[in-house]
Amino acid sequence: MEYLSVQGVKKPVSRLMKGTDYFFHRSYEKAAANMDAFLAGGGNSLDTAHIYCGGESEEVIGRYMKERNNRDQWVILTKGAHHDQHGPRVDEESIRHDITTSLARLQTDFIDMYALHRDDPSVPAGEVIEILNEYVKSGIVGAIGVSNWTWKRIQEANDYADDKGLSGFTFSSPNLSLAKANEPFWPGCVSADDETCAWHESKQFPLFSWSSQARGFFTGRFTPEIRDNADLVRVFYNDDNWERLERAKRLATKRGVTVIQIALAYVLNQPFPTCALIGAQSADELHSCLEGSRIRLTREELDWLDLSSDSQKG
Repeated sequence: MEYLSVQGVKKPVSRLMKGTDYFFHRSYEKAAANMDAFLAGGGNSLDTAHIYCGGESEEVIGRYMKERNNRDQWVILTKGAHHDQHGPRVDEESIRHDITTSLARLQTDFIDMYALHRDDPSVPAGEVIEILNEYVKSGIVGAIGVSNWTWKRIQEANDYADDKGLSGFTFSSPNLSLAKANEPFWPGCVSADDETCAWHESKQFPLFSWSSQARGFFTGRFTPEIRDNADLVRVFYNDDNWERLERAKRLATKRGVTVIQIALAYVLNQPFPTCALIGAQSADELHSCLEGSRIRLTREELDWLDLSSDSQKG
């Protein structure tokens, strides 16, 4: 397992990050076994959120860490301030509520990485930085970041932090995958485009990719004729993505690996720090991810896979 450093986090962060949006009390034993296996494979970072599974995701993690007495082995990323039926919640009261609730569910007094789950562009970025710095200064939160914010908003926030001598955002979690999204998977979500990736490269700013394997697009279960998954059709079905899939197949054959592993390697071999959020729920899926994380791709191969080049080297 490879790790990266994130400013504000005292422990190294595994570049495979365990997704937990299927953690329910009714299937606690499965979730616990998944975390045991992930930890045994070298993984130590968990991605959860205030809204996941109606709060059960955080509760299951808290129960597990208490039973195993292993909180110190984990780097926890949780998210809050997601909108509700009334609209955006990027405000001091909502952030305080969500952090307080998350701490109680996780049965911890410290969150390694805290991210705002959505943005509200009507709120000045500097105001958000001021709110979150209260939790950094108090020692409740290590690193602060965002999910589904544009790079321009992140830059605005960090410019403010630099000017005021405050802690800025040190990670971002948009979607990044070899398959490019036609539209957001959920309203208000952000996918990393060329401009975003260029910013991350210039700043060497860590990116934690959700839906890093395009929600199964590269598993071999889908073709242009198979249209039974409406969300996948809506988000990922386009001619360029079918060509990316074909190129991934060719490179996988050349390397003696699977297509889904090439898709994972695409995310992990970007020219800036990345983590890939994975949803592995079985031993075979976890083994596939671990093997895929070891694949090295050249810049030329990345460009070829992404249709930026017609020639493949390396």
